[in-house]
Amino acid sequence: MSTIELAENNNHSKKSRRSLFLVLAAFVLPIILAKLALEQQWLDMGVTNKGTLLTNELTLQQLGLQLTDFDKHWLIMYSLPEHCAINCEKTFEALHNTYVALGKEMPRVFPVALYQNTLSTEQQLKISESKWQLFAMPVQAKQFIDKSQIFIVDPLGNVFLSHQLPENNDQLPQLGKQILADMKKLLKYSKVG
Repeated sequence: MSTIELAENNNHSKKSRRSLFLVLAAFVLPIILAKLALEQQWLDMGVTNKGTLLTNELTLQQLGLQLTDFDKHWLIMYSLPEHCAINCEKTFEALHNTYVALGKEMPRVFPVALYQNTLSTEQQLKISESKWQLFAMPVQAKQFIDKSQIFIVDPLGNVFLSHQLPENNDQLPQLGKQILADMKKLLKYSKVG
């Protein structure tokens, strides 16, 4: 074999290896990049809810509440603190504003307040004027609800989303916007309730 033939074979061999490398890179590189993007959280993972999804099953029945009391409606359920003082009242007011902001979707949602101790006459009057339903927190519920928070309940009685109360009352409007965003999205895609 002459040196020219050897050089041509060598060039052909290099081109074949380069082509093979490019083909492999075209398939392997996207997989590696996708894995890195997921592990490094470069992309939004598609979580659109503002509240926290409950990891354990929880139903109204487990809380000691009857589904029939709510006529298959969505619920915004506020578990009041043991003593409803000024912060509790401000939270309640912010939640009521959120409920009113539902607009034409309001009839599909029942606002519910679970209280632990008797409310003052003035508090009861405010709550009843605002169309909220008051329920004494059942003993069973205290096993599952250990602090004041807001829950979203579907028309089938499943408690599936919670919103933690902010430490600062200045953050209440933001909490209201988060609950409103979750409720509007749920009501938009749901045909029940």
